[in-house]
Amino acid sequence: MSLLHSHADGHGHHHHHHHGHGHGDGQAGRGGPFFLRVLLALLCVIVAITVASFISVRAGEAAVITRFGQPVRVLLEPGLGWRLPAPIEAAVPVDLRLHTTSSGLQDVGTRDGLRIIVQAYVAWRVAADPNDVRRFVRAVGNQPDEAAQQIRSLLGSSLQTTSAGFDLASLVNTDPSKVRISAFEDALRNQIDAQLYSAYGVHVVQVGLERLTLPAVTLAATVGRMSAERETVAAQRTADGNREAAQIRSDADRDARLAVAEANVKAAEIEAQSRKDAAAIYGNTYAGNPRLYTMLRSLDTLDTVVSANTNLILRTDAAPFQALVQGPTDLKPEPSPSAGAGAGPASKKNRSTR
Repeated sequence: MSLLHSHADGHGHHHHHHHGHGHGDGQAGRGGPFFLRVLLALLCVIVAITVASFISVRAGEAAVITRFGQPVRVLLEPGLGWRLPAPIEAAVPVDLRLHTTSSGLQDVGTRDGLRIIVQAYVAWRVAADPNDVRRFVRAVGNQPDEAAQQIRSLLGSSLQTTSAGFDLASLVNTDPSKVRISAFEDALRNQIDAQLYSAYGVHVVQVGLERLTLPAVTLAATVGRMSAERETVAAQRTADGNREAAQIRSDADRDARLAVAEANVKAAEIEAQSRKDAAAIYGNTYAGNPRLYTMLRSLDTLDTVVSANTNLILRTDAAPFQALVQGPTDLKPEPSPSAGAGAGPASKKNRSTR
């Protein structure tokens, strides 16, 4: 029995030892791959977290890093940035490029009580400044459409107040020197620039008028005003022209009188000189040939007193008419005694000269 017992104990002990050794080897064989799988999973998680922590900032944009919805920092430089994994931190892109917003047609009143219809535009942008970017994100939640709607509302109310400081003639006028559109745009920009910046962190780059029209009533009043202005200008120019014409005529009459007076003086001088020269010529002629001089003077006298409508009945043997019958004495031949005796002197002889 002892042998059997010993054998049984030995057999049992041997079996138990063999079973225990086989179990240890199985655990060692299965423990290695499990550890590798856990390590690989941890590595993948770390890589995923690392990759998710990097963000890309594009040119023309800013990235606002928010922690549980509150902005904590702003990235402005283009390139890669980092943040804590979501949901701890998130990146909100903000567009820094130029935007334009139009007010639409607005019916506003001018200082002189007339109505006009205007449409203005605003060119705006968010400046590349961390404080401005944070203010913009807090105000509109990084919604450019929401910002544009708020800007349109503010622009419409600003058009009302700005137009009240300008007369219609300073906005619509046929005289370009009286048009003050630039002043209107500057006043509009000054009014909305500070409000947009303080409320939304937005900078106004440019403000301009897209359209300016007149309602029917205002158009009729404007046409009447322009017609009155044109008539006033025409009357003023007519008066100026008449005044200048009168001045020109007065100057011309004065110059004409002066020219006539100078011409008369010169004519008198020429006539006096001619009379002087004629007298000298007559004197020389008389000194050289008295009879010829007497005949010429007689002819000149006849030419003066006798015209085409003159009827004269005079003696022809008296001066100066004997020159018409006898001619110059020194030019006729001497009569013969017989001829002279037969003829006799003419007592009276009538001649009609026409």
